[in-house]
Amino acid sequence: MSEKKSLPPNQQLVAQGKWPVVGEKSPRRSDEPWRVSVGGLVAAPKTWTLDELMAMPRVERVIDIHCVTRWSKLGAHFNGVPLSSLLDQCRPLQEARFISFLARSEQNHSTSLALEDALRLDALVALEYEGEQLEAIHGGPIRMVISGKYFYKSLKWLERIELLAEDRLGYWEREAGYHSGADPWREQRYIAPNLDKRTLSEALAKRDFTGKNFQSLDARGLDLARLNARGALLRAANFQFVNLERACFDEANLSNAFLEGSNLRHATFLNADVEGANFRGADLRGADFTGASIFGTTFQDEASGPDSFGPSRLDHTTRIDEAAIDGLTPSQQTFVRQALNGESRM
Repeated sequence: MSEKKSLPPNQQLVAQGKWPVVGEKSPRRSDEPWRVSVGGLVAAPKTWTLDELMAMPRVERVIDIHCVTRWSKLGAHFNGVPLSSLLDQCRPLQEARFISFLARSEQNHSTSLALEDALRLDALVALEYEGEQLEAIHGGPIRMVISGKYFYKSLKWLERIELLAEDRLGYWEREAGYHSGADPWREQRYIAPNLDKRTLSEALAKRDFTGKNFQSLDARGLDLARLNARGALLRAANFQFVNLERACFDEANLSNAFLEGSNLRHATFLNADVEGANFRGADLRGADFTGASIFGTTFQDEASGPDSFGPSRLDHTTRIDEAAIDGLTPSQQTFVRQALNGESRM
């Protein structure tokens, strides 16, 4: 019961011992030895090698990981150097109000925080996880760990830190529309883009969203049978009670989308991202999720309540990879496996 109370709204616990991999799985290839530099609005820019960081006084932090795609991992143990220790040596200038973290990654990932927030949240330059060297797949050898924010603020493969007078949106905020605040208790997941109304109107009329960015679209109650949304960006879109029979969402991004009560019979989600999507009460008979990523996806209510939609409808004609089911929470795994096998769900 206490664990449930520790979860921000609409988050689900991952199975014990699991830490899902999100985003790129390895840093950018480089022959350069790993270093972390601090620059920008500081009196004394400085660079540390990995060995120098390892030799510095370190601390242990126990934090709860909350992923924007609706899964949480409680009580993760990290060891590393407090960010404040590095900044003390570099002496931020008075005009420094924001801090930007930059990664050694293929897509040059970055993110930012108000400097005051980074210090208040006791941000950690992490080197170890659960007593072992941090694996590359989880951001090693060096990553940021920032408690109290969605985990996209905890940048993997940290290489540079910059102090700034004005905020500079990072990769996820700029390219994916993630909320710069990233407060999981306030569900600051995405900022809705300014949709081009004419483009949207034409797309709805043709039922063709191919490759479109319609993040946070509100399409509740529409008839969009046979919609072609291949490769579309539909994060946090609302498709509640929509007729989407035989729709194509192949290679689309539907993370955190609302699909409760929708008709998705024979719809396809081949290689799609539906992490954190909600399918409560949806008809998924004949739907194909082959190759789809479904971390944090909801197929049935975790608990009954006034806003309950009931369970989604799955049967032997619904196709979901067994490996993908393993990434669901235990209760969702049980429900999906029983439904696919035609077993009672009572």
